[in-house]
Amino acid sequence: MKIIIKSGSHSWPGVIFDTPTGVKIREALTIKGWASRWGEEIYFSIPVEAGLEKGAADVVSRGDLGYWPTGRAFCIFFGPTPISGGDEIRAASAVNVFGCVEGSLDTLSLVQDGDEVTVEKA
Repeated sequence: MKIIIKSGSHSWPGVIFDTPTGVKIREALTIKGWASRWGEEIYFSIPVEAGLEKGAADVVSRGDLGYWPTGRAFCIFFGPTPISGGDEIRAASAVNVFGCVEGSLDTLSLVQDGDEVTVEKA
């Protein structure tokens, strides 16, 4: 399913995969939250509860969308975090990768702590 992630005057197209967590997140759309930054990761709590899926990982790829069960959070990964080694992108703990941002990730760095983020169907 195609989605749009918005914050302020910026938006990023994305896709949600057909995974158990992806289905739960699709069913919860439209989702709004308040951004927290952790290095080059944006995350915010969402009204979805899911456990770790088979294949959950703590090292992800640039542009991945992950669900972090520990914080019931929607995560957008666009670069190294404080615990990354080298150029890897490492989450605080394992996440379910349920989608990805499509296109340029350059303006994601403009989202700051406390900014409103909206995720909706495209």
